[in-house]
Amino acid sequence: MKKIFTLLAFVFFAFGCDKKSKVEQAVEEIPVSVQVERFDKAFFEAKPQDLPKLKAEYPLFFPKGNDDKVWTDKMQNPQWRELYQEVQKKFGNFEKETEGIDALFKHIKYYFPATKVPKVVTVIAEMDYQNKVIYADSVMIVSLELYLGKDHRFYQFPDYLKQNFEPEQILPDIASAFSVGKIAPPQENTLLSYMVYAGKELYLKDMLLPDYTDAQKIGYKPEQIKWCEENQADMWRFFIDNTLLYDTDQKLLPRFINPAPFSKFYLEIDNESPGQVGAWLGWQIVRAYMRNNEVSLEQMLQTDSKTLFEQSKYKPKKP
Repeated sequence: MKKIFTLLAFVFFAFGCDKKSKVEQAVEEIPVSVQVERFDKAFFEAKPQDLPKLKAEYPLFFPKGNDDKVWTDKMQNPQWRELYQEVQKKFGNFEKETEGIDALFKHIKYYFPATKVPKVVTVIAEMDYQNKVIYADSVMIVSLELYLGKDHRFYQFPDYLKQNFEPEQILPDIASAFSVGKIAPPQENTLLSYMVYAGKELYLKDMLLPDYTDAQKIGYKPEQIKWCEENQADMWRFFIDNTLLYDTDQKLLPRFINPAPFSKFYLEIDNESPGQVGAWLGWQIVRAYMRNNEVSLEQMLQTDSKTLFEQSKYKPKKP
């Protein structure tokens, strides 16, 4: 009986391996070990007399021109220390997050072999939600105070921003920061150019974060993804009927591309729509392009928006 169970276990294991794509099997074989340094811990667990040593070890975080008292006051400030304690509750053990970052960089190395794996430094910063992750080739800075959970009492932000202040958003935010150096910037100021640019970033997340949902990749709630899927054809018809694709009015970006509580069609559906629907449509255009063309990921990332759109054959139909 024991031999039978052992055989069954082997069969199920082998079947599970076969189900993995060849890409994922190859990704798993790539050796990656991300180095994580907890500057947040080093700073808030230090004493004022430790400051010279800290400055020597982390010069990047101590710009010249500031008196040492600025840093020693911060170390001892009750509000900063309370924030540090909250970060510690959530991220005292960073092993799960480190494993996720390792897996992400295995995927990055698979698609972009020349990429150098950066040192990851965790910090507690000024709650700058536009710079949750800063990626600069050899170092990547992650601001942990912005991943405490959307309902945390410290957050005085609109709901559409807070919904992405979850630990699970660290990896999508890292992928976004990485993408900046890999995607050719829009060559024209048309809405289509910005749609495709955003779509390329989201498609890159398809490749780098295969286990993440579409909602997690774009920062939506699941019901917002469902709304986009159900209204895709109508949204596209609106863009076509109003000749918006090649419009260069920069006011279209906050209406349809940038994060917002809702998109601005100036119709009744505005109350139901999520923000960034132009980015979501751009994502579908890029996906269609990759389905209908034999090109590499890097080739797609460098393809201009007009060519990509025309060769995508994108034409959504009502569900």
